[in-house]
Amino acid sequence: MKKRPIAKILRYVSVALLSSLVFLPLYWILINSFKTTPELTSPKPTFFPHTFTLEHYTNLFTQVNFLRYFYNSTVVAVASTLVIIVLGALAAYSIYRCRYWGRKTLFTLFLLIYVFPRVLILIPLFVVFSRLHLVDTLLGLVVLNVTVTAPFSIWTLKAFFLTVPLELEDAALVDGANRVQVLFRIFFPVVAPGIGALALSAFLMSWTEYLFASAFIMSTELKTIPVGMALFLDQYFIDWGMLMSSSVLVALPPTILFAFIGRYYVKGLSAGAVKG
Repeated sequence: MKKRPIAKILRYVSVALLSSLVFLPLYWILINSFKTTPELTSPKPTFFPHTFTLEHYTNLFTQVNFLRYFYNSTVVAVASTLVIIVLGALAAYSIYRCRYWGRKTLFTLFLLIYVFPRVLILIPLFVVFSRLHLVDTLLGLVVLNVTVTAPFSIWTLKAFFLTVPLELEDAALVDGANRVQVLFRIFFPVVAPGIGALALSAFLMSWTEYLFASAFIMSTELKTIPVGMALFLDQYFIDWGMLMSSSVLVALPPTILFAFIGRYYVKGLSAGAVKG
């Protein structure tokens, strides 16, 4: 009985330490984005701005083409997420619910893309995309993101599709529904947590993708945020205030998205881990 209060205290302390490891860097980036440059570069750290300023955010929009980078990243991430959800759901339904020869082999071939590092397939993809006139286009980035992420989405939805009773699907087919109607009216509502987890994962992967975006985009006006900001920092100088303010703005879309579907993401990961 005496060990229980100690164990409880240790549990709270461990949770507090882990939370601090996650939130303190985020807090540090946020407060530094509102500090003046002398205070920001001072060797003596301050945990709250002595002088509150929006100078770094103003410079971000006046000295760098940040809005264009932000727009490009948003278009690529949203389009990639929507295509991945639709194609991943259709492919998962085909592999796990339809019966035909070679479906397991097909799924294995999908996962072979993760056997090779992305750097190894960079040159062959560049050759193919150049012939298809997809180099230096946002559409090319969307196709690349879908190609890399879609196989993982199929595997992610496996645990959820297998839990839908066959009787429910058969009843819908007997009532006259086709495969597409079964997918959107029965499977999608049932596997909503898995779709939410997939949507958030696909968005984050597309939003933070750097390798393909740096290799396949040459025009400055088509660069995404990771490439655009890296180019600015390498080409000129490291403006720590601008770096901190851009980090805050870049983190906003994933944060907002997680606020809306975060519960589905957590539920989807836990359910997938148990059911898989």
